[in-house]
Amino acid sequence: MNLDLSRRDFVGLSGIASLGIVSTLSNSASANSTQSFSQTPEGVLKDLLDGNARFVSGEASSPRRTPKDFSALEDSQNPEALIITCADSRVPPEILFDQGVGDLFVVRIAGNIVNGSGVVVKGSIEYAITELNVPLIMVLGHSNCGAVNAAVKHIDKNDVPPGALNELIGLIKPAVERSKKLPGDLLENAIRENVVMGVERLRKLDAIVSRPANASPIKIVGATYDLRTGRVMIMP
Repeated sequence: MNLDLSRRDFVGLSGIASLGIVSTLSNSASANSTQSFSQTPEGVLKDLLDGNARFVSGEASSPRRTPKDFSALEDSQNPEALIITCADSRVPPEILFDQGVGDLFVVRIAGNIVNGSGVVVKGSIEYAITELNVPLIMVLGHSNCGAVNAAVKHIDKNDVPPGALNELIGLIKPAVERSKKLPGDLLENAIRENVVMGVERLRKLDAIVSRPANASPIKIVGATYDLRTGRVMIMP
């Protein structure tokens, strides 16, 4: 099934519902009915990478971003992927993957930290898994990440940054320490290791481990976004 076509069909049906033609459907019934439009995890990942290719080439279609597209999803949502990424203003997932309203469930935190990031972030992730049934989870780091760079610098200086920043950087320091053993640029390696550790943590999450055998499959991937080229690269 083509993801773009199926999603546009879904938005169209939702628009009809907003006119009252199928207004008798409950929110839960509407949400359940949209599950038939979901692709496999591999199909969703391909759609995201295809969208990123359009963005990189300057041919982004910028789909489903008008007020009517928002109103069509007033009663329910059916995102195809959960993106856990950095709060950096230069990393907007909907734009760099050329997606529209309702396509992505996005959790943003400085340094795209998963491990030890607290109940709010963990709860948001588990909500996407258990309530929205997303088939794909992506931990997305990016080049020149300020949070990771801060961790590198403060480890090097052996000082303590002020306030909560110290606790935030402390969650990234294990990735920096692991990266010291690797050849190449320390910051680039730490950015990748931070993503790897996020993926490792997600695979041990209770919502994943205790998932029923007959539940829909979930794919967890790590990726990095290059601010210079705009390209997203999936990590092996």
